Amino acid sequence: MPSDSTTSPVPDEEHVTRMPDDRTSQARGLDDRKAAILTAVVEEYIETAQPVGSGAIAAASAVRVSPATVRNEMAALEADGYLVQPHTSAGRVPTEKGYRYFVDSVGRSANRLPEPQEVRAFFRHMKGELEHLMRDSASLLSRLTDYAAVVVDHSGDGAVVRSVQLVSLTSRVLLVVVVLSNGVVHKHTIELGSDVDEHEVAAVRGVVATVVEGRQPGEGAGAAPTGIPSRDDLARRVLMVLSGSRESDRVYVDGTARVADSFEAVESVRRVLSILEQQLVVVNVLTDVLDRGLNVAIGTETGEDRLEECSVVVAPYEVEGERAGTIAVLGPTRMHYPQAMAAVAAVSRQLGRRLSDGLS
Repeated sequence: MPSDSTTSPVPDEEHVTRMPDDRTSQARGLDDRKAAILTAVVEEYIETAQPVGSGAIAAASAVRVSPATVRNEMAALEADGYLVQPHTSAGRVPTEKGYRYFVDSVGRSANRLPEPQEVRAFFRHMKGELEHLMRDSASLLSRLTDYAAVVVDHSGDGAVVRSVQLVSLTSRVLLVVVVLSNGVVHKHTIELGSDVDEHEVAAVRGVVATVVEGRQPGEGAGAAPTGIPSRDDLARRVLMVLSGSRESDRVYVDGTARVADSFEAVESVRRVLSILEQQLVVVNVLTDVLDRGLNVAIGTETGEDRLEECSVVVAPYEVEGERAGTIAVLGPTRMHYPQAMAAVAAVSRQLGRRLSDGLS
C-alpha cells in the first residue's frame, strides 16, 4: 500500500509533475504540492461545476500522491481559505482566494498562448466605420470566450469635427453629415420653414465649417458671422444640431445570452443582466479594476455587489500609444481564465493596431 510518508521507498509516489512557478507558490504561502493540488481542484471545478473530491485529484496526471495525502492537503487548503466545503459529505470548491492564486499562477502561461487565427483574420479584413468595428469586436470576443463581452470606446472625449456636409434632400429638408476625428459619422435632419436653394445651402455650409472644423462639436454653437439674417439663422440651427454630436464613452455589449447560460440561479442571471444594461456602471467597474492595477477581478474584487458571483477579465487598448478604450469579458467565477485572458489580450492588441493604422 502506498505510504504518505516522505520516507517512502518509492520516491515518485509523492512527486508532483506539474507545478506553478516555485517563487509564485512560495510567495503566496503554498508549497509545491499544495499549489499543484489547488490548481487541479480549480481546473476540475471549472470543467464540472461540481464539488471536487480527493479521489478525482489523486487521479489527476499533475498530482502523484495518495488519496489520503490529497485529503490532508485539501483540508489544509480549506483551513487557509483557498477552498471551501459546501456540504459535509461533498467535495470542495475554490474560494475567491483560491481563484486569485490560480489566476496569478496561470497569468504568464496565458500570455504565451498563441493568438487565435480568427482574431488575426478578423482584423486583417475588417473595414468600415468605427462603430461597426467596435460592435463586431465585441461579438468576436464573445464567440471566442463564450462569455459576455464589452468594448468601451473612450476616444470620443477629445474627438473634433473633421468635416461637415449639408445636403438638400428637398427644398425644405436638409441633411447634416458630420465626420469626427475618431471616424464616427453622425447624421441629422433639419426641417426648414421655407425653401432654401443650393447656393444658400453651400454658403451656410461654409459658415458652419469655418466655425466647427477642428473643434469639438458644440464649440461656437452661437456663432453666425455673416450678418445676413436668414443665413445666420440657418447656420445657428445647424450648429445647435451639431452640438448633439459631442462624443462620450460608447459601450458595446455582446453575448448577454451566454451570461444567462452560465448561471443556474435565475436571480444571479437577473443581477448580472441588470449590470450590463447600465452602461455607466459597466464603464466605472472596468475603469476601477484597471486603476487598481488588475486585469482580472474575481467576485468582490469587482467592487460591485451584484457581480459577487462573476469575474471580469479586462485590458485597455491603445491607439498610437495613447489609451483609447477598454475591452473585457464577464462570466462566472469558474471562468476558463487562461483562454479568456489570452483572448482579451489578443483582441485588445489587434484592435489598437487596426485603429492606429486607420479605418478605410
